[in-house]
Amino acid sequence: MAVRDILKLGNPILFEKCEEVEDFNSTKTSETIQDLKDTLLDFKKRSGFGRGIAAPQIGILKRIIYVDYQAEKLSGPLINPMIVRHSREKVQLWDDCFSFPDLLVKVERFKEIGVEFFNSSGEKTSINAMGDLSELLQHEIDHLDGILSVQRAIGPKAFALRQEWVKYGCRSKVM
Repeated sequence: MAVRDILKLGNPILFEKCEEVEDFNSTKTSETIQDLKDTLLDFKKRSGFGRGIAAPQIGILKRIIYVDYQAEKLSGPLINPMIVRHSREKVQLWDDCFSFPDLLVKVERFKEIGVEFFNSSGEKTSINAMGDLSELLQHEIDHLDGILSVQRAIGPKAFALRQEWVKYGCRSKVM
């Protein structure tokens, strides 16, 4: 459908909780999924990174994320995703976001999660995610709950501009 503008940090919509999708076959749901896909692929092409995007990032307060994560062969929408289980073990990582692409934030996430969601046909499914995929899904699901990674920072020194992060060799897992 269209590449949409990505809302930036400070936009109050990013802090709102999204509503569940009730009509999986509606035109609005299909358009939202296509817009998320187009916007993600465009961002990835222009910036060289990006694996997922959430509907509120394009101004739509519905519980839809779109993931294009080839390493795990996962590509497509996750509708009404919900974390149903998580490991006790956590990991710390440098997280980034389309809504503040020049800023990295060190956060703590569960190492492994179980997620239930609906696909675009309205079929309920689940996935067990570990490592990078677990971190990505937690980040995107947080967006649906109006939570940004800046709110999950592990401390006052948990922020870095991307340019400085690269300059000083702080390379670590980044979403």
